[in-house]
Amino acid sequence: MPELPEVETTKRGLEPLIIKRKITSVHIYKKKLRWEIPKHLVTTLKNQTIQKISRRAKYLLVDFSDGQLVMHLGMTGSISVVSDSEPLKKHHHFELKLDNNTCMRFHDPRRFGSILWQKNNEQLSLLKKLGPEPLSYEFDEGTLFEAAIGKTINIKTFIMDSHVVVGVGNIYASESLFRAGISPKRKAGKTSKKRYQILVKCIKDVLLESINNGGTTLNDFSNVGGEAGYFYQILSVYDRKDRPCNRCSGTIKKIVQNQRATYYCPKCQH
Repeated sequence: MPELPEVETTKRGLEPLIIKRKITSVHIYKKKLRWEIPKHLVTTLKNQTIQKISRRAKYLLVDFSDGQLVMHLGMTGSISVVSDSEPLKKHHHFELKLDNNTCMRFHDPRRFGSILWQKNNEQLSLLKKLGPEPLSYEFDEGTLFEAAIGKTINIKTFIMDSHVVVGVGNIYASESLFRAGISPKRKAGKTSKKRYQILVKCIKDVLLESINNGGTTLNDFSNVGGEAGYFYQILSVYDRKDRPCNRCSGTIKKIVQNQRATYYCPKCQH
C-alpha cells in the first residue's frame, strides 16, 4: 500500500504538471472505488483551474476555487499525467483532461482507492480526526508521550494509529523503531519521554529519507512518471527475516502484530 512518502512523492511529481492548468473535461470511466466517485464532478470541475495540490496524511488534496478534490491511492492506486492521445488502460477510473493536451488519470486495479469532493469551509469526516503530520513542528516527544499515557498496546501499533500521528505505515514503523533501538513489543505507556524524543527524530529521518529516494518499491507503487522508488534498497530490518542485523551481531526476526508483519532485532532493540 502506498504510504506517506509515496503519496508525497506523487504530490511533488504532479505539482509542475497540473498547477494552473484548466480542466477542459472530466471523465468517470468506472465509478466504483471504495466509495462511488461523485458524478457531479463531471460538471463541477469542467472549466475550473487547478490552484494547488497538497497532502494530508495519505490523502491528496487538489484545490479549486470552490472546493477540493480528495484522493486516496488505496492499496494499488496510482496517478499519472500523460498525453491525451495515450490509450486508456483496463483499470483507469477517472480522468481530468487539461488545456495543454495532457490528462491526469487515476488507475486502481483493486479499487480500494477513493476520489471524493469537499466544498470550501467543509471537511470530510475521514479527515477530521487525523493526528499531526509527522514532519511538522506539532509532532514531538510531548505529543507522543502524552498520547501514550495509560496505553497498554505495543508501541508499533501505537505509532501506526492515524489518530496519534499520520503516515507512519508498517514499513516505516519497523524501520523507525530499529533506528531508535526500541523493541516493537514494548508497551506504549511504558516508554519514557526520552525514548520518545529519540523515536520522533528517527520517524522524521526515515520518512524524509524515503521521500528523497522516491518511496519504496513494494507492491504496485510507482511515481507519476511510472518509476519505482529506491528506499527499499536501504531498509535495515523490513523483509530481512533471518538475515544479520547491520548494527550488531544479532539476527532479524519476524513477528505478527495487529495482523501486520513486524521485523526487528531482539538483540539491540529493547
